[in-house]
Amino acid sequence: MATTIGVARLTLYLDDSFSLKDKRHVVRSITQKVRSKFNVGIAEVSDLNDMRVGTLAIVCVSNSAPHADQMLATVINFIEARIELGVLGEIETELIPYGD
Repeated sequence: MATTIGVARLTLYLDDSFSLKDKRHVVRSITQKVRSKFNVGIAEVSDLNDMRVGTLAIVCVSNSAPHADQMLATVINFIEARIELGVLGEIETELIPYGD
């Protein structure tokens, strides 16, 4: 059975963030909400010291490529609806087949 790894990379623009503490509060809140609601991995992966930009990576594993794609889209919509102090910027997604 084939496995599909779904990966998304999101850029958050936090224009109303005036310190790293503000940014980390927003990013931590989003990552905790996603972890508690969905069965995906999520982490801040770059722009760690930029108080106005946050980059998140989301990963899911499924035995169905359409399911992995749908899962990423659902998580992205969830994040977009809950961003505090900013807006969702660039979104990159990739489905990686693994195995047979």
